[in-house]
Amino acid sequence: MGEKSVDQNFCKSVAISFSSSSRRAGKASLTWEQVRHWFQNKLKESETNVASTTSSMNLYIDLSEASVLRNGQKSSSNAKGKRAEDISELTFEARSSKDVAWHDVASFLNYRVLSTGELEVRIRYAGFGKEQDEWINVKEGVRERSIPLEPSECHKVNDGDLILCFLEKDDYALYVDARVVRVLRRLHGPTDCRCIFIVRYVHDKTEEGVSWNRLCCRPTQEEHVPEEIPLNPLEDLWG
Repeated sequence: MGEKSVDQNFCKSVAISFSSSSRRAGKASLTWEQVRHWFQNKLKESETNVASTTSSMNLYIDLSEASVLRNGQKSSSNAKGKRAEDISELTFEARSSKDVAWHDVASFLNYRVLSTGELEVRIRYAGFGKEQDEWINVKEGVRERSIPLEPSECHKVNDGDLILCFLEKDDYALYVDARVVRVLRRLHGPTDCRCIFIVRYVHDKTEEGVSWNRLCCRPTQEEHVPEEIPLNPLEDLWG
């Protein structure tokens, strides 16, 4: 809708559109009040998700800075939560256990500490409903969101960097981890990068030359090397 407000005229338009649908043949027409009520409920759900995200990730910050024993109890408590005040400004991505690709996180719904002392969070993915919610291991499958590469910033990409790459095949398209093997740099303007980036995908070690618009840079170069888990493109988040 852009900047258009959910006013009475808009709600009437939506109500008429839905009521005239062939799928609603024989059913009572929707009223504009019902449409407005639906939007108001969705707004409340969104506000709840934002609050849940902040509180769950505040806990993640606290637990990740503490030593957690096998029985789930903390053995030490230093000055925890020092970074929690900035957590609301962060965005995250998570690696789904279904297709083993990375997806943007819409909200963190809940958390649990396993008997091994590892922390898991219940995730809702951006663009997906509650049916695709998953429990994800924080250490192995949650990280700060990757940043899409801009054509004027190609100089920031170096050999050996870990990046998130858009892998597109005939029957699927996923964001996966890759390492930059080398960069074939070419002269270009600030709005259209002509460089070619040779990347090696972490999951199967295959290499490919890609353009800038398929790359997302990591906010920091982690020392932790992603686990080599085969993709499962046939099992997407929709099930």
